[in-house]
Amino acid sequence: MRFLLDTHVFLWAITDNPKLSEQHRALYESPTSELFLSIASLWEVTIKVGLGKLALPRPAAAYLTRQMDKNQVRLLPIQPAHLNELENLPPLHRDPFDRLLAAQARVEKMPILTGDKAVSELTPAHLTR
Repeated sequence: MRFLLDTHVFLWAITDNPKLSEQHRALYESPTSELFLSIASLWEVTIKVGLGKLALPRPAAAYLTRQMDKNQVRLLPIQPAHLNELENLPPLHRDPFDRLLAAQARVEKMPILTGDKAVSELTPAHLTR
């Protein structure tokens, strides 16, 4: 099954953070899961690292893409259909990156692995922690 990873779920998985739920860990590690990470997540993390709000090896983009390759996580680009859906989302979440992830999950009909209740409310197919 295909899953979109929320940014924090991907970060928790690659850093072996105990905040990652057992359900998410099992899906992340399952050989039957096809995992995707949005380019918006890479953008978000790179900004946070550059601002000193998140400590990751630098350059962050190279580190993240190595982790994606190592963990067989595919990149999900931003498509015009995602932006069309973004425009129609209800105002349940103010974070622009999370809103874009929700729009992508809706368009791609992928459950999103997230621990964020507000993101899960924007996506009919979700798996929260």
